[in-house]
Amino acid sequence: MKILMLSLVVMLSVSSCTQKKEYLFNGKNLKNWTIYLEDETINPEDFFYVKDGVIETPGVPVGYIRTNKTYSNYHLHIEWCYPEEPTNSGVFLHTNIPDKIWIAHYQAQLKHKNAGDFIVHGVGVSATVGDSVCVSTEEVKPLIAKLHESNENEAGEWNSYDIYCKGDSIEIKVNGLLQNVATHCSLTEGCIGMQAEGSKIQFRNIWIEKI
Repeated sequence: MKILMLSLVVMLSVSSCTQKKEYLFNGKNLKNWTIYLEDETINPEDFFYVKDGVIETPGVPVGYIRTNKTYSNYHLHIEWCYPEEPTNSGVFLHTNIPDKIWIAHYQAQLKHKNAGDFIVHGVGVSATVGDSVCVSTEEVKPLIAKLHESNENEAGEWNSYDIYCKGDSIEIKVNGLLQNVATHCSLTEGCIGMQAEGSKIQFRNIWIEKI
């Protein structure tokens, strides 16, 4: 009986370790993140910065912040808020360097009232949504509309993304509602990033766990 109980404790301990969350943002600084923008006259630290425990960007000019590490097979949780007039942004998945505008990635859209839309970005990058194979070119960046009407909160309120990247599939949930599913993704690993493209936006509670 003691051996059985000990085995159960060990199994539970291993299970809890494998499900441990990794926080990508420590609430204090942007250590382990890379900021990229085309305008070299602007100080990157004035473009993405920490304010009151959240990551904030004015949203202009365009650019992004990404993790230095690459990830695969994970559940990503991230929360965002437009504190002023909401416009456009996005969460970058399987982001592949070199850095440029725009870097190769899949995007969970954050354009206001369009969160849950899915974008394929980068020449030759592809994904299947439903019965459609979507391939990105220089001219066309396929955008796949969300499954349901917008379920975002209003400006000034926080929203959440829960994104599941497993193998070559990606599932996107907005505030708990499944809004998009992509399969046969040609990119299955990369950095995680957030976009600046229009107006001030904030990010917080950014973590992943392996799946």
